[in-house]
Amino acid sequence: MAKATRRAALIAGAATVGAAAWLRPSDRGGAHDAYFAGLQRALQEARIGSPAIVIDAARWRANLERIRHNTHAKLPLRVVVKSLPSLKLVDAALEAWSTQRAMVFNAPQLVSIALARPQAELLLGKPLTAAAAQGVLRGPAGATAARQTQWLVDSPQRLAQYRELARGFGTPLRVNFEIDVGLHRGGVEDPAELEQMLNAVKAEPLLQWSGYMGYEAHVAAIPDLAGSRDEAWREVHARYERAWAAAQRVLAPEVARRDRVTLNTGGSHTYRRHDDQHVPNEVSVGSAAVKPSDFAQPETDDLLPAAFIATPVLKRLPAFRLPVGVEWISRAARWWDVNQSQALCIHGGHWLADAASPAGVAESGLYGHSSNQQVLVAPPSVPLKPDDFVFFRPRQSEAVLLQFGDLLVYDQGRITGTWPVFPASA
Repeated sequence: MAKATRRAALIAGAATVGAAAWLRPSDRGGAHDAYFAGLQRALQEARIGSPAIVIDAARWRANLERIRHNTHAKLPLRVVVKSLPSLKLVDAALEAWSTQRAMVFNAPQLVSIALARPQAELLLGKPLTAAAAQGVLRGPAGATAARQTQWLVDSPQRLAQYRELARGFGTPLRVNFEIDVGLHRGGVEDPAELEQMLNAVKAEPLLQWSGYMGYEAHVAAIPDLAGSRDEAWREVHARYERAWAAAQRVLAPEVARRDRVTLNTGGSHTYRRHDDQHVPNEVSVGSAAVKPSDFAQPETDDLLPAAFIATPVLKRLPAFRLPVGVEWISRAARWWDVNQSQALCIHGGHWLADAASPAGVAESGLYGHSSNQQVLVAPPSVPLKPDDFVFFRPRQSEAVLLQFGDLLVYDQGRITGTWPVFPASA
């Protein structure tokens, strides 16, 4: 009986070990694929030794063409500057999309575009404080900015502030009203408040109403359950139609004409949904042109990622180890998960980005973050050595592309040049 009990225990123990082995993660790693191997070779030939943003010029050009093709033929595109924060990127998009329309989101980028491209037609994508707007109007770009900019206002109070700015400078200002079309992140929602603002503009000779901006990114973000996405889309247009009807009712017929004002909407997630059968008469696009991972949605399936962070490996440690005192935890981690076998220390780190190549490389959740020298873990199948590169895909472009200095341009297998970015700004 005792022998039978021991035999059963041994069988049970073997089964437990076998189950544990089956549950343990398998090796997920490997070398760079052909694309990233070519990119690494180009960086090494160009003697790049620091973290950088690389723009794949061929993918970038193809994305621009595809976006124009995807957009309804009767809807002009507006280039979102914050998402493409380099004059070279902005210029290429303006040319590819046959437009001079750009959307800016802060005073420094407004000044940069106004000075560099005085022919551009600018719309604010979020309201600037009166203090920020005053700084722009007082500065070297003041006269140009006053002429080419539609200032975004979102309340009677802000409209009153811009009225005082116009009077103080003795300069006419165009004001575009932000309306809430369902996102609930600001903008005019109350019909009485909107009518009050339209009447205030009508009564002030130095203010010119230039249209509406209604951002509807929530439509692509909400779960498509029980028709909720279609319901949100219908509500976007219903709210826009009510706002447009109010403008036609309050303002003179020659003012509230669809061919004379800007009725802006859209974004990288939703631009393909719009047609010319509703009130909006233009759509904005930016991030989709470089396709960071936050914009990897069904609506952008035909676009390719065109921006990557490239950073060199500084150290390769054959065994991933935590600091003295807790080394036993890393030993357990290495035993359990082969993907935590080795450690790679990279130049920089802790970016708003995720490892893209080689496969199997990941941040160590045990070691923690570092902006100076991030520790990555990898399985034995990852063959990186010091001076090789790890590639990350940014989650977004608007913040990340400003963190590395000039962009590196990758074209036809070589680093062919650099594109300056705008000064860092929020």
